[in-house]
Amino acid sequence: MLMGEYNHVIDSKGRLIIPAKFRGQLGTTFVITRGMDGCLFGYPQTEWQALEEKLKALPLTKRDARAFVRFLYSAATECELDKQGRVNVPPVLRQHAALKKDCVIIGVSNRFEIWSAERWRDYSADTADNFDAIAEDLQIDF
Repeated sequence: MLMGEYNHVIDSKGRLIIPAKFRGQLGTTFVITRGMDGCLFGYPQTEWQALEEKLKALPLTKRDARAFVRFLYSAATECELDKQGRVNVPPVLRQHAALKKDCVIIGVSNRFEIWSAERWRDYSADTADNFDAIAEDLQIDF
């Protein structure tokens, strides 16, 4: 399980350190693609394959399904870590997530997310303000 919040800096070449606690779970290659809410999603290969099966089951006749699949796959990139534990984030993904310098990498169970620090700060503050209402709407028992 991927969890936790880590602050890192993306360099001018687009290289970003992946938290050491995530590296062992990611294996030799993993996939990063556009995510929702202005972040990037990163998946270990097994989780990406499970997602692929769900995407293949979407009806080709539905416009929203085609759009979602195209958007997700068109920027998907198979990645490997370098010797320093960094991944090279392609320009199209850096642009999608507004990654300039300060980044936040969070674990979200079966995937990780990469956020610009500013976007994460805003998103996190908004979610914190509404956390009780969100939990109530989802009927989550703790």
